[in-house]
Amino acid sequence: MTTWLVTGGAGFIGGNFVLDAVRRGIRVVNLDALTYAGNLDTLSALEGHPGHVFVQGDIGDADVVARLLAEHRPDAVINFAAESHVDRSIDGPAAFVQTNVVGTLSLLKRTRDYWRSLEGEARDAFRFLHVSTDEVYGTLGETGKFTETTPYAPNSPYSASKAASDHLVRAFHHTYGLPVLTTNCSNNYGPYQFPEKLIPLIVARALAGEALPVYGDGRNVRDWLYVGDHCSAIARVLEAGRVGETYNVGGDAERENIEVVRAICRLLDARRPLADGRARESLITFVADRPGHDRRYAIDASKLKGELGWAPTVTFEQGIERTVDWYLDNQAWVNRVLDGSYRLERIGQA
Repeated sequence: MTTWLVTGGAGFIGGNFVLDAVRRGIRVVNLDALTYAGNLDTLSALEGHPGHVFVQGDIGDADVVARLLAEHRPDAVINFAAESHVDRSIDGPAAFVQTNVVGTLSLLKRTRDYWRSLEGEARDAFRFLHVSTDEVYGTLGETGKFTETTPYAPNSPYSASKAASDHLVRAFHHTYGLPVLTTNCSNNYGPYQFPEKLIPLIVARALAGEALPVYGDGRNVRDWLYVGDHCSAIARVLEAGRVGETYNVGGDAERENIEVVRAICRLLDARRPLADGRARESLITFVADRPGHDRRYAIDASKLKGELGWAPTVTFEQGIERTVDWYLDNQAWVNRVLDGSYRLERIGQA
């Protein structure tokens, strides 16, 4: 049976990836520190499943990582583990450097040592796949898209820490020969996303009839990628990507933030009208912009499509409807992950 060591597999993207991998017959050893955004409720369907081994621990704990590699002999390491919210990085950048840079370095070192211990076909087939973000590229004007050769120009502590981790992954390939792959994705959305991110935050506040805060003029543009499509892209890169290469993953779904918020309002008005009959768009409140807020991201995923035959299968309209319905059907999950440490408030005002 194929075995993967997945780090950060109780988070949003990692959790969706683990659920899909185990369903497809992959044995997953799941290492997650269970910080605020990591939640075992996401993995409740795998409780007692022989194909899922969960270990609470940090990628920066060299002894834990070395033990898991030696004990489970994975065929690949997929690194989702990261502090990931821009606003939190504005408030506390040190945690982002510790996990995303120092932690990734430690993980790479232990993985390199394990890979060197392999022989023959196992050594040739092993891969380390690093999951990153389009935010490392900085910001775009009204036209153009990020490609794999776009120079890095990160503008937040979060994106700077992810850029550093990307460079370390590249360096471990060119210096030590470690067979690495890197994916840089656009904005993900879908089930199990912690309610500090735009879409689940707006859903939660709109359900409660509360003000819907939108940064600046709401015209910032993101390329939205349904998380299921992202997971399929990662699996495809792991299967057939060229060692040492980077692949951009995008959803072909550029939308202004204000468009996204209005779409959520319309879906909720149709499903759960407010008691007073108001349209939820009336709750939209424009607030002071995020410090250093990138204006536009857009991904050119033609390399991934051309080389590996991957393309997104879920349109934004389909994906946002599925996502809203999932949150409506899973309010118990939302209430459990909101343990009191985050109260849907704005953070990261510098």
